[in-house]
Amino acid sequence: MSNGPSSSRQTPPAEPSYRRGWVDEAVSAIEADQCRSADTHLMRLTVPALSGIDIYLKDESTHPTGSLKHRLARSLFLYALCNGHIREGTAVVEASSGSTAVSEAYFAQMIGVAFYAVMPRTTSAEKIAAIAHYGGNCHLIDDGRALYAEAAALATRLGGHYMDQFTFAERATDWRGNNNIAESIFVQLGVERRPLPAWIVMSAGTGGTSATIGRYLRYRRFPTRLCVADVEHSAFFDCFRTQDRSHVCERPSLIEGVGRPRCEPSFVPGVVDRMMKIPDAASIAAMNVLSRLLRRPVGGSTGTNFLALCRLASEMRDAGETGSLVTLICDSGERYRQTYYDPAWLTSRGLDPSPYEDQLNAFLGGAHPLRIAVEDVQNPRDLRDNA
Repeated sequence: MSNGPSSSRQTPPAEPSYRRGWVDEAVSAIEADQCRSADTHLMRLTVPALSGIDIYLKDESTHPTGSLKHRLARSLFLYALCNGHIREGTAVVEASSGSTAVSEAYFAQMIGVAFYAVMPRTTSAEKIAAIAHYGGNCHLIDDGRALYAEAAALATRLGGHYMDQFTFAERATDWRGNNNIAESIFVQLGVERRPLPAWIVMSAGTGGTSATIGRYLRYRRFPTRLCVADVEHSAFFDCFRTQDRSHVCERPSLIEGVGRPRCEPSFVPGVVDRMMKIPDAASIAAMNVLSRLLRRPVGGSTGTNFLALCRLASEMRDAGETGSLVTLICDSGERYRQTYYDPAWLTSRGLDPSPYEDQLNAFLGGAHPLRIAVEDVQNPRDLRDNA
C-alpha cells in the first residue's frame, strides 16, 4: 500500500499538549466563522402545474466549502474539541473522499491542526486538489473496503484523532435546536403561507442530517413527516424495510455523498416515516431537470432528493391535497462536470437518464402524473402501531 502525493508527511507529531486556552481559541474561531456566514437560503421553486403545493429548496451549496457537509464538519470539530479529543497539535483523520473531507480540511486549517483524508486511490484529481487547497493531506489506499480500518490505524500511528463521521454525525449536532438545519428550515418557513410542510425529504450519507431532522420534528411535535431518499446501491433502504441493521451492499454508490455499503451507526431508522430507493439514472435525470429550472447546476444527491419530492408532490396532486414540501440542494453541480454532466461517463456506467427526464418534464408541465417506479416503504413500526 502506498500513499498519495500529499500524504508523505506522516511523522507522528509531538505529543499533543492540553492547553485550555488553545481549545477556547479554537472553539471561538469556529463560532466566529459561523457568525460571519449568513444562513443558507430557503428558495421557493415555482411550478405552475403544482398549484397549491409549495416547493422549497434549502440551498446548502452556499456554505464556504460549498456543501451541506460544512454543517457536519463544524459540528464534528466542536464535538471533538469540547470532549477533549482534539488538543493543540492533534492530527485529525477522516475516512472520506468527498465533501466531508473538504469541509474538515477547512476547519482543521482554521484552528491550526494537521488533517488527513483517507480515500480510495480512484478518487478524482479535483477532489484531491480541493482538500489540498485547505492544507489537507490525502492518504490514498487501494481497497476502498478498508477505508474505516485504515483511517483508525492512521490516527493511531499519528497519535491523532479519528473523527469518524459515520459514527458521530448523529450525536455531534444539537438536534433540539441551536440553529441546526431543521430549526433553520422552520424559522425561515415561519412567514410563508404554509409554514408546516407536509414532508421534508433528505437523502442519507452518514444519516446524521436525517436523524437531526427526524428528532427535531418529534421534539417540536410538528405534523411534518420525514422521507429519506436512498440510492440504488446502498444498505440503508433494506435496513429500514426490515429493521435489521446487518444489511450490506457490495457495490459502491455512483451518487456521491449518499448511500453506504453498510447501515452506518448515525442512521436512525426510528425517526424516518418513509423511504424511497431511487434508481441512479433517475437521480441524474432529476438533477438535470432541476438544474434547468434553477438555471445553474446541482449535484447528483440533490437529484435524488428532488425525484423523491416530485413523487410526493404527484401523490398530493392526485389526492387533491395542498401543502408545502422541503428538500435540500446538497452541493453545486460544478464539482461533477467530469462525471454526471459528461455523456461519456454516463455511457461507461450504463446510465441513461433521458426516459426519466421525459417523465419528469411531462409531470412538471402538468400533463401526466409521475409514474417513475421506485421501491417505497413506510416505517414498519408505524404500520404496527396503527394496526
